[in-house]
Amino acid sequence: MNQLLDGKTPAAPGFTEKQGQYLAFIWAYSQINERAPAERDLQRYFGVTPPSVHQMVRTLEHAGLIQRQPGVARSIKLLVDHNSLPTLQPNQHVKSSVQRY
Repeated sequence: MNQLLDGKTPAAPGFTEKQGQYLAFIWAYSQINERAPAERDLQRYFGVTPPSVHQMVRTLEHAGLIQRQPGVARSIKLLVDHNSLPTLQPNQHVKSSVQRY
């Protein structure tokens, strides 16, 4: 069991596993590129649709995990300590069984 030295169990992070991956990507991208990712960057990495990314960003903002400035591109600011984030996992795009032409 994961416990601190005082015997108390640490508080669970306030985000889901999937949200944690988005937060970890935002942090890693910002460290490498010295600016926040655009929603398009998130879409490319996670292999999801623009509406899915936008909904996740809105969810993260509503949960108080990130902050954005309306009308300002690449304004995502992480509001959680990066040390509480999970390790960013390599993305495994889901392959569609539908053949595209």
